[in-house]
Amino acid sequence: MNNISNQLGSETSPYLLQHADNPVNWHAWNAAALEIAKQENKPILLSIGYSACHWCHVMAHESFEDKATASIMNAHFINIKIDREERPDLDKIYQTAHSILTGRSGGWPLTVFLSPEDQMPFFAGTYFPKQPRYGMPAFCDLLQNIIDIFKNRFDDITQQNVSLREMLSKEFEPTNTDAILVAMPLDMARRQLLAAFDTQHGGFSQAPKFPHPLMLERALRQWCLTHTGQDTDEAILNVALFSLTKMTMGGVFDHIGGGFCRYSTDNYWMIPHFEKMLYDNGQLLPLYYSAWQLTGDKLYSNTIERTANWVMHEMQSPQGGYYSAQDADSEGEEGKFYVWTQDDIKSQLNGDDYKIFCVCYGLDKPANFEHRWHLHQYHTTAELAEIFNTSIDNIYQSLSGSRKKLYAARALRIAPGTDDKILTSWNSLMIRGMCFASRLASNTPYLNSARKALDFIQHNMWRNKRLLATSKNGKTHLNAYLDDYASLVFAILEFLQCHWDNSLYNWAIEIADALIENFEDTNHGGFFFTSHDHEKLIQRSKTFSDDAMPSGNGMASLVLQRLGLLAGNTQYLSVAERCLQAASPHLNQHAVLHCGMLNTLEDYLNLPVIIILRGEKYTIDDWLQKIHHYYLPRTLCFAIPNDVTPPTSLAEKISKDIACAYICEGTHCLPPVTSLAAIIKYLQTRNPHINRAHGNNQQT
Repeated sequence: MNNISNQLGSETSPYLLQHADNPVNWHAWNAAALEIAKQENKPILLSIGYSACHWCHVMAHESFEDKATASIMNAHFINIKIDREERPDLDKIYQTAHSILTGRSGGWPLTVFLSPEDQMPFFAGTYFPKQPRYGMPAFCDLLQNIIDIFKNRFDDITQQNVSLREMLSKEFEPTNTDAILVAMPLDMARRQLLAAFDTQHGGFSQAPKFPHPLMLERALRQWCLTHTGQDTDEAILNVALFSLTKMTMGGVFDHIGGGFCRYSTDNYWMIPHFEKMLYDNGQLLPLYYSAWQLTGDKLYSNTIERTANWVMHEMQSPQGGYYSAQDADSEGEEGKFYVWTQDDIKSQLNGDDYKIFCVCYGLDKPANFEHRWHLHQYHTTAELAEIFNTSIDNIYQSLSGSRKKLYAARALRIAPGTDDKILTSWNSLMIRGMCFASRLASNTPYLNSARKALDFIQHNMWRNKRLLATSKNGKTHLNAYLDDYASLVFAILEFLQCHWDNSLYNWAIEIADALIENFEDTNHGGFFFTSHDHEKLIQRSKTFSDDAMPSGNGMASLVLQRLGLLAGNTQYLSVAERCLQAASPHLNQHAVLHCGMLNTLEDYLNLPVIIILRGEKYTIDDWLQKIHHYYLPRTLCFAIPNDVTPPTSLAEKISKDIACAYICEGTHCLPPVTSLAAIIKYLQTRNPHINRAHGNNQQT
């Protein structure tokens, strides 16, 4: 009998450390724990969650902190706790297994029971309560049933495991790599987005409502793709703009501190689960920038600034990397940090400001969260100006001043915990988002923030031409995943469009080469989620669909295609094409679930434009800033000043001369253009949609 106590105290994951004082003898996932399960012939109780997960906290308080429950777990199971953010490879496998075993989608906490010999799951669920409720058994009763099944019906487990292994293998069967790539999935996705669109409240389907940034981006890109000047698909554009407006006016957006919560529990975007995740906000910043480009609406630019400021002030470590998440709970209550009483707000605002704030954020309506108010914007600034018979600027100044006062008051409260581990993939999404934020008004602090995060990754997460996945308190470890490599190249390409740096360009090439070498399925196309030398698990996934994160295959194929055109590297183009061909059957069956791959398909069928600006820095920086004001999803623009010697792979395309733009449409290059007016005329001719709203200065 093994009497090892709780083993989580030396881990880097804040989620695992939250359980380090449990009476449960928790192990992290490692060879030693798996070997103990084999030696003692005990089933593995696998619990997967993350630090900001509300229901993970609930199950921990109810069961894992309970000595009676822990005694059952310790006596009969080898208990393994996993942070799904550090080990997305394991989470993907056992979420898939949960779906097969239960016929339902999973979530967190994920509770899975595994055979000790081969780690095959034989029972799975999510949250289980301490007492029977919600139609679920009590957790202790479930444990006793699992013990009985394992002792007395092991043959049934073995037989089920054989079937499950077969089903898992079919999840990622090789596909035809000779598929002809056509535009049909793009139109299919358009129809599916419109069918799922909530015309009353924005977003897709009913509560719980998630932002689905890849779907919203697909809607914007589809509108741009088919816009001819005469014909315009306003319905698909409305899917994105209406949703983004409702989200930022809703309570899912933190109106006082900035940043978006994970999702809304209702149809109105009003009451969220209050955790804020880095990856959501990293994906939403580029979307709101696109919406601002298309409309000039100040609602969108304000959302960008407030979110980017939250990232800089609350989510960036002193060393430069971005933290992962902020918790939903504080002082043991969900949302306590964020909600208000009327007296709280009256004590901070003067009479006129309070009246405006009250009408704007619904304090004149019944309390919406446990007898308190969580802020939800009910009126636009234009509507408020009419209601109060004043100017929009006065309304804006009043609300802005009120929010600053309330932010200072809220800062005195006990804040939710911050998950301070630094993940390569999530940082990369936020680096990309901060690059977009920096373009709003050539905001140097936002770009500097992105550069600090890039430097942190390069200095701490890049070793021997390989990436590591996670870092905390000076300890960096775990083999990086496909998403880490692909999203980092994606981020660097975006940064280079804000500020050219030869060393970053060369690093992007190194990362891309490592991605291909370590992840490509050379037989069937596409990329595995784990590297070729990764720990052997019960399944090696190769997925093309998006979830809360963009598909690794979608990002990898997109950036290789774009980097291939920029660098003139045909190998990158071929690898990206094989990935698209491998994904083709999935795109044809469920297009809307593969919006990341659809962006690559769109680029493949309509090759991107690469613009390289060359000349004196002050001139081409001005050109670049003006070009960035246009929504150009299939155009990449890089400004390389005359005092920078371009990399060899680009030197043949550009020369040192008067300020000019070198424009390549895919693999076909045009004569240099020598004035900003000529560049804009070219862009307007190629992209009729940019005449729609550029220069508009609406305010919401």
